Amino acid sequence: MAELKVVIVQCGNEEYALPVDSVVSIERLEQVNPIPHLPDYMLGLMRIRGELVPILDFEQILYGRSAKGEPDARVVVVQTTKLFIGLLVLDAKEIIDIPENTLTDTSLMAYSRTPYFKTVANLEDRMVTVVDPEVLSETLAGMDEIGAYVEAQAAK
Repeated sequence: MAELKVVIVQCGNEEYALPVDSVVSIERLEQVNPIPHLPDYMLGLMRIRGELVPILDFEQILYGRSAKGEPDARVVVVQTTKLFIGLLVLDAKEIIDIPENTLTDTSLMAYSRTPYFKTVANLEDRMVTVVDPEVLSETLAGMDEIGAYVEAQAAK
């Protein structure tokens, strides 16, 4: 039986899963350089292993409140086709294998505000929503601008 290997993260009281093949690293939130005139969920840029990485507050995106300042908050760095992005979450808990037969399509994918919800894993003791980092990076306002900014800074 095929399985999907994921990193489980917490936002609000819910658990979300990011496919492990798109996760580059899990970091503590360090110095973030803010960039003016961007949406509230874009905290700014953080230098991670020599790369400028835009930090998105996933708690802010989903629930309208910030994870910044939370003691267990972590930045999960994911790679998309355009750039690396850091998702600030309340906690990065564990890596698990989700059996394919527990994955169900979610009608939330069709909802225009959450197209990045790929599927839901209905596990024995919990439900976990799988997030597609690629779709997330393509659908959030300001991502094209931040990608261009990061490219310009890297070229200097």
